[in-house]
Amino acid sequence: MRKKLYLDEMSVGMQYTSEEHEMTVADIKRFAGEFDPQPFHLDEEAARSSLFGGLAASGWHTAAVTMRLLTQGGVPVAGGSIGLGGEITWPRPTRPGDRLHVVTTITDIRHSQSKPGQGVVTTTSETFNQAGEIVQRFVAKLIAFTREASEAQASAQTSQKS
Repeated sequence: MRKKLYLDEMSVGMQYTSEEHEMTVADIKRFAGEFDPQPFHLDEEAARSSLFGGLAASGWHTAAVTMRLLTQGGVPVAGGSIGLGGEITWPRPTRPGDRLHVVTTITDIRHSQSKPGQGVVTTTSETFNQAGEIVQRFVAKLIAFTREASEAQASAQTSQKS
């Protein structure tokens, strides 16, 4: 198990690389059939005559795979990756056979003035295919807590149960 990081242990520039995940035709069609049933995600022939020029995974499928890879190999935030918002772009389509991995970099850390013991960590997660091309960029704001605040909260919860 990876060591979890608290706000006071993080620094700008820290970087994490995930494992890989291969996108299959079957997975692309299954996801699209359930969540994004557009012809260019479901049918190779229809996809060839689309803007994509071939079958392409839904951007939301790429985002879901990215989230899975982040939970396994992104910034190991103590208490979990709790998002406050973000911006996502898909500069190129994800294709069947693409092997995706994510590189996440901490780009900013802001300690809360009004809530001591917590802050906002900004990360940039770039999802690459096997050719090193970016298929998704996700800039996210995550809430993080200091070790002291987390331990105080855990202690308070234990006292309430007694």
